[in-house]
Amino acid sequence: MAARFVPRVFQQATRGYASQAAAVRPPILLNGLPGKYASSAYVAALTKSDKTLQAVERDLQAVAHALSSGKDAQKLQTFIANPTLSNKDKVSGLEQLIGSKSDEVTRNLFSVLAENGRLQDSERVVEEFARLMAAHRGEVEVIITSATPLDKAHTQRLESALSESAVAKEGGGQKIKFTHKVNPAIQGGLTVDFAGKSVDLSVASKVRKLNQLLEEGI
Repeated sequence: MAARFVPRVFQQATRGYASQAAAVRPPILLNGLPGKYASSAYVAALTKSDKTLQAVERDLQAVAHALSSGKDAQKLQTFIANPTLSNKDKVSGLEQLIGSKSDEVTRNLFSVLAENGRLQDSERVVEEFARLMAAHRGEVEVIITSATPLDKAHTQRLESALSESAVAKEGGGQKIKFTHKVNPAIQGGLTVDFAGKSVDLSVASKVRKLNQLLEEGI
């Protein structure tokens, strides 16, 4: 279904840019449908101009805010989770979600998500687009997940240590962008994800390994 997005966006957003479009490629390869939608939007925007790419990024950041902490967040979450909406309801909901001043590429993206019944993937698409933009800027995203929020002192020490570690070398000396997440399920400790790799230092992981050892010893 993602394939339907590519021709529509290119027809509407890249008309007259055919020679440029052939040279535009996503900075990294993303898997899954959300990644394909995000990559198509990235290519369509950058084919027009870097200014358009930045506009689409701002649009999607606004969407992320609207879905997570905006005043109508619950209403919008219900909207994107409902696959049985009429066309009229979809149009009304999309206007509220992306705003009337959003870029044409942004509007095309969410229109096709709605047509294909994939609005529930909106947050993932936004996250994948953010990954593309980080790569576009030469950033290496390091995701630090803890069971509870880290205080400022711990955060600074951890980021400083990671910046001087193999994580920085893995990114080829590029700028490191730290993202902090909270997941109580890890119970304690940390997980660190970067450059397609993951280091699991969580309590939950240690408990699983202990259980495996006990089972092997029986």
